[in-house]
Amino acid sequence: MTEDNSVVERTGWAPVRHFAERSVLGLIVVALFGLAFGVLLLLVRFHWSPLQDLDRSVADSLNRWASGSDTVVAVLQQISSFGGRGFLIPLVVLLTALLLIRRRPRPAIYMIVTGAGAMLLDPSLKALIGRLRPVVEVPVAQAPGNSFPSGHALGSMVVYGMIVLVFLAAIRRSWRPVFIGALAVLVAAIGFTRIALGVHFVSDVLGGWLLGLAWISVTAYAFRIWRREAGRPTPPLTDGLEPESGPDLRIAPAEPAVLPHPWAKAAEILVGWVFVFGLLYVVGYTVKRWTPGFDVAVVEWLQSFRTPGLDDLSHFWSKAGDTHTILAVSLIFCSLALAFWRQWRPVLFLALTMVGELTLFLCAAAAVGRPRPPVEQLDGQMPTSSFPSGHIAATMCLWAAIAIITMARIRQPWRWIFPALAVLMPLGVALSRMYRGMHHPTDMMGAALLTATWITVLWFTVRPNAHAETASEAAAEAAEVAGSPRKLESIS
Repeated sequence: MTEDNSVVERTGWAPVRHFAERSVLGLIVVALFGLAFGVLLLLVRFHWSPLQDLDRSVADSLNRWASGSDTVVAVLQQISSFGGRGFLIPLVVLLTALLLIRRRPRPAIYMIVTGAGAMLLDPSLKALIGRLRPVVEVPVAQAPGNSFPSGHALGSMVVYGMIVLVFLAAIRRSWRPVFIGALAVLVAAIGFTRIALGVHFVSDVLGGWLLGLAWISVTAYAFRIWRREAGRPTPPLTDGLEPESGPDLRIAPAEPAVLPHPWAKAAEILVGWVFVFGLLYVVGYTVKRWTPGFDVAVVEWLQSFRTPGLDDLSHFWSKAGDTHTILAVSLIFCSLALAFWRQWRPVLFLALTMVGELTLFLCAAAAVGRPRPPVEQLDGQMPTSSFPSGHIAATMCLWAAIAIITMARIRQPWRWIFPALAVLMPLGVALSRMYRGMHHPTDMMGAALLTATWITVLWFTVRPNAHAETASEAAAEAAEVAGSPRKLESIS
């Protein structure tokens, strides 16, 4: 009796039969999605009249509905942005980094390959088919390039489908239907917005979905064959692509209570917020009524250095403190913090810092009502008053909070980069805002006061670095175990 036959006798034919059944079923699914897309492609390419009539009818009806309200158009555009490359590419990069940090290279490679393939399929097929965009009575949005298939529909189906397949193992079984359903609703909503905005036909969106399903089916099947060749089991897809990665992908499985007494802490934070607002109002009212002589003099002196080159540089630095940049840096840092340290406490500290900064700035600016400096303002009329500076306060709070979190958790010498950024970034934003004539020096002092007092409140209430040593030791132990020859997983 051969060795192979002895193995079969010991283990039975069940695993082999299950693998064969799943393989055949997977091939059938791939073939069906590919066939459906091929049929739709032919109908579009040869201008099948019933399909064209349906496309035009739906496009005209939704255009009449959407064009009647600017609010509806704004909501549709916001939902649509979750399927654009400007959102999906950074999302895939961030999730791939998370997988690599958690020492899961195989699903990371899967996401890279699948995402890159979708990026190549979309422009290639659009150029090959050459279908023009819809022409509607009241255009409310524009999009470059050809129409079939919808890139937003294709990209959202592939990316959110990948997220389901890769991260399903980290979700509790009772929550998996909710997780899948939420992402499915998001994909459907993105496709609907592309039709309602008048930039795609129904068949464009259907084509994008079918092509996306076919592509992730092909790559998922290839990934399962890869696992089989590496000697790993191939469980059903309802357990995710790599079920054993679940413990590594869970966010904070063993973290102590973030806030042991949440209602008491919330009351403390609220009281602190009120005192910080009162202090800002008193200082702001004072400088508004008795403006120091140097306030306008400094701004006028900075304006004497204006050149086109410095105007562009100041615009760049000013953008470093606007809402979009602050939000993007906050989201990226929070994601990486969860990946490295597996704690919610630093994320909560940063989130409360930025939410408190925003509310304190808006309330203080509305209450004080200080006018902008009486000089030429390069950014034009702003909706808020001058004291305190929102750009400067947001930059100070963001980088100060990041420095506090990282200095307690990183032991390497390069950790001093973060305190340096906590000084350099606000300084650059402050100089740019005053150079552009948008703020007085005392507005910058108000931003510094807001930052110092609000972060002090959160330092004593949230205690962002509690259990930091425990988290660092756990991460080091996990890295040591994962890096040992006995535990290290091979990519092949």
